[in-house]
This record gives sequence, C-alpha cells and structure tokens, in this order.
Amino acid sequence: MEILEDNGDPDVFAYNAMISGFCKMNMMEFASKVFDRMRSRSCLPDVISYNILIGSLCSRGKLGLALKLLDQLLEDNCHPSVITYTILIEATIVESGIIGAMKLLDEMSLRGLSPDMYTYNAIIKGMCKESMVDQAFEFLKSLPTRGCEPDVISYNTLLRAFLNLGRWKDGERLVGEMIERGCELNVVTHSILINSLCHDGKLELAIEFLDYMLSNGCAPDIVNYNTILAALCKCGKADGALEMFKKLSTTGCSPNTSSYNTMIGGLWFSGERALALGMVSEMLEKGIEPDEITYNSLISCLCRDGMVDEAIGLLGDMEFSMFKPTVISYNTVILGLCKAHRIDMAIDVLAKMVEEGCRPNETTYILLTEGMAYAGWKSKAMELANALVAKDIFSRDSFKRLNKTFSMINVYKDKTLSESTR
Repeated sequence: MEILEDNGDPDVFAYNAMISGFCKMNMMEFASKVFDRMRSRSCLPDVISYNILIGSLCSRGKLGLALKLLDQLLEDNCHPSVITYTILIEATIVESGIIGAMKLLDEMSLRGLSPDMYTYNAIIKGMCKESMVDQAFEFLKSLPTRGCEPDVISYNTLLRAFLNLGRWKDGERLVGEMIERGCELNVVTHSILINSLCHDGKLELAIEFLDYMLSNGCAPDIVNYNTILAALCKCGKADGALEMFKKLSTTGCSPNTSSYNTMIGGLWFSGERALALGMVSEMLEKGIEPDEITYNSLISCLCRDGMVDEAIGLLGDMEFSMFKPTVISYNTVILGLCKAHRIDMAIDVLAKMVEEGCRPNETTYILLTEGMAYAGWKSKAMELANALVAKDIFSRDSFKRLNKTFSMINVYKDKTLSESTR
C-alpha cells in the first residue's frame, strides 16, 4: 500500500483492487485496513468497495459485521445497489432464514431499488429450503407484477422442491406453465425430472423420458444416463443397465468413470463376476482412468465374495496409484478379514494403515474388536474395548454396542454347547 501511495494518489479503483486482492487471499484484516486508509486520505469508498467487503464477510459467515457495514455505507451517503442487497439476502437466508431476507427485500424496494431475477431466485430458493413450497409458487406467480418474468432457474428450483416432496401433479403443472410461458426446459430441468423419477422407482417413465428427449432433439448427457444406470442396478436390473450401457456409444454419449463404476458394482452383485471384471478391462483399454470409487467398489466386491487376498492386492495397487487408500478402503478389507477370522492379518492391515498416514476411525476399531470377539478372542477384545474407551476413541454408544455383541456371542456359544450334548 505504501508503494502504491508513494507513486501518487491512488484512486478508488486502485484501492478497490487491493481490497479485493486481500479478500481473495483471506486477509480480511488487511482488506479492512485498506478500506479505513481510503477514508483517512479523503478517498471515499464507493458502493463497489462496500460490496467487496460485504460479500467477503457474508461468504465467511459474518452476516452481523456485513449488516454493520451496510449501516456505515448509508451513513456515508453512499447508495447501496441491487448487488449489495442480493448478497445480504442470500447470506441472511443461510444464517437466519427467509423472514429476515424478506425484510431486506422490502427495505430494498423502499430505497427505490428494483430487485432482479438473481435476487428473486434467491428468495424462491430460500422459501423452498424452509419447505415453504406453496408460498414460493405464489411468489413466483407474482413476479410479473413486480416487473420480472420467472426464468428457468426459478422454475427449476421450485420443480426440484415439488418433486422432492413427491408432489408430481404440481410438478407437471409447473412444467406445463414453463412451456406455456415459452421458458425452455434445460439440462438441469431434465436432470431434476430423471433423478426424481428414479428416486421414486418410476424407472420405466425415466427411460421413456430419455426417449422423449432424444425424439425432441435434446440429447441426454452422461449424467442423465448414469442416473438411470444406477437406479436399474439398485433395483437388481443389471441386465437392463447393461443393455442401456451398450447403446451409449450409438447415442454419441460416451461412458465415463462413473458409468463403469456403476456397471462394475451392479454386475458383480447380480452374480455376473466375469462381466464385471470385463468392464474393468474395457475401462482400462479405452484409457478411462479408474478413480477412488472404482478401487473401493472392487475391494468391497472381492471382500463380499471372500476374496480378501485379492482385495489386499488391490489395496497395494492403490498405494502406487494417484488414489491412495482411504479409511473406507482399509475398513472394508479389515471387515473382510474379520469375517474370515483372520485377525492377525486384520491387525497387520491396521498397522499398515497407520504407517501410510491414514488415520483409523471409530468404525475401524469397532470392526476389529467385534472381529476379535467372534473369532474367540473375547478377553483380548474386551481389553481393547476398555483401552479405547479410556482414550476417548470409543463413544459410550459404541461400547454399549460391543457389550451387546459379547452377550450375543455368549448366547450363541451356550446354544451350540447345548446342541452338541444332545
């Protein structure tokens, strides 16, 4: 700042650039000092100066300070802009709710400012967030009288809210109104409809909607296809998913890593292990890089089928890839080993996990403790559980769960013993 001032009198644009730079670097204290320096040098901050600081404060959850800055702006006879109020309205919705935001909207109008669609969409989103969907619909319908026409963002926000509540008739009515008003459905609209249809188990309708999109010259994207592939696999219809997957290349929409991840898991769990492994080979042949989900999905599949050694091998492959094993990766292998009563190996995997800098979580220790107990190491399991509680690693709820586990093991042993003596 001194260098800037030594080379002449900086104007408001230069100061604003400095304030913005400090805010972007998360150096709010320096940004405030530059702001105060402006005032001391009789270079009054303009609305942009205030907006930069207000926006930065709001993005950091400091709405109270941002509102105080608005008061200072008004005291300086600087006129707030639509952007000023829109920033504050969005932050108010997040921190205190729609009622406070509506008060700011009214204040905005009293100052002669005309909200734009960005402002109104923030209000609609805030209402939907608080499940005030009917009020949001009425507000949307009132927009023409406020001098604005609802846009595709307004409709999409409300459509998502209706469908999340299962209000399909209202959703259909809203889409009809969109079309009637000449508001073209976009890729987000299509995604909302497909996601909701799949979520509600209306798979046939979701597939029909894909065909409708294609026949109307609106090509579905890979996200749309992946949503339906995942829904089909989840419903045990991996064969249907495979049929759709094979047709992807003919639609001009190439499968991505997520598509392959879905198919690998879906085919494996439907018993088509060879096809699932074939998908892995195909993926690599096409140069599509596996991600963390690919590895974790395969590790889970292998452990589920008792192929724990292969899963451990894959864990080793991960360590040399760009995707390091996560706590989920290690926990899955530890669970697989515990189910096979290979406790020594499970302890070795835990040690490797710590060595690689992956911090075990509570689930890790629960899996190991229960595994030890089921494998007949009950006294050692109890020792471990007590030690972990003493170190605040186990919560009381987890300890209660383990006590139930130990009780079940005793019942099972008693039952087995009584049956063997008959």
